[in-house]
Amino acid sequence: MKTVFLDQGSVRSRDLDWSKLNDNIGGQFVSYDHTPAELTVERAQGAETLITNKVILGADEFKCLPQLKLVCVAATGVNNIDLVAAKAAGVVVANVPAYSTESVVLYTLSLMLSLYSASGRYHKKVMAGAWSSSLHFCLSDFCFSELAHKTLVIFGYGDIGCRVAEVARALLMNVVIAERPGQPVRQGRVCFEEALKLADILSLHCPLTAETKNLIAAKEFALMKANSYLINVARGGIVNEVDLAQALIDQKIAGAALDVLNVEPPPEHHPLVLAAQQLDNLIITPHVAWASIDARQRLIDEIALNIDAFSQGQFRNVVA
Repeated sequence: MKTVFLDQGSVRSRDLDWSKLNDNIGGQFVSYDHTPAELTVERAQGAETLITNKVILGADEFKCLPQLKLVCVAATGVNNIDLVAAKAAGVVVANVPAYSTESVVLYTLSLMLSLYSASGRYHKKVMAGAWSSSLHFCLSDFCFSELAHKTLVIFGYGDIGCRVAEVARALLMNVVIAERPGQPVRQGRVCFEEALKLADILSLHCPLTAETKNLIAAKEFALMKANSYLINVARGGIVNEVDLAQALIDQKIAGAALDVLNVEPPPEHHPLVLAAQQLDNLIITPHVAWASIDARQRLIDEIALNIDAFSQGQFRNVVA
């Protein structure tokens, strides 16, 4: 059996243990750091199993790969795979659910702390020599607040949202779960618009769908408090990036921390990247919240188990 990993570089493979995957493949294993669309079919030829993180597989690819039996998505989301076309071609698609929950929770908390503690701004001051030239033992140029008793509004209450809520409550924060816009408010949740008004921090943990695209835009920023913060570790398209940049410039909100953008990697002149060069209350990180070494190792080990199960005629984590 031949297995091809089309974009192994996406999981930063050099610091991982690949022994479980190598043991479970039981045949030829070929990997590529990155596969552009025009090379997908060529590189996948002869493979019964494909592993992919971001390489798109659609009807055209499946038609050209009659020997393909299994696609292992090196992620939880399967939006890069045409599931209808896969099913029509008789190809099984398996993913890896919940492998990065704790990593994303950690990163959400770290962004929250960075925004609230002003630690990044203080670090820059120290590196610029401001502390060395201070007349006092403490350099207190920036105001910062405690998280205790602040209101964290969570939109997206799946595995990650639930765990973020648990951690926030342990920090004595008030947690509000926002209902989806236009939906009847379920018990334990708060109307979306009212939740925005309550938020000291709004943290997004929902998938990107037609319903959530541009969910947070100018109208929503107008509802939020001027001292509130936005955290997005979900998907870039959920936030209207032009409106966010303007909201920060106009001081409609106090700051934002993003691990995701609408286009990844972003172009050099991306509006938020440009804004971050001028604003000290905007943090942008390169879609790494999921990628602790623990989560990435768990991902590879789970892919190995998916392949092993399939080779024994069993279906594990199958989505199509």
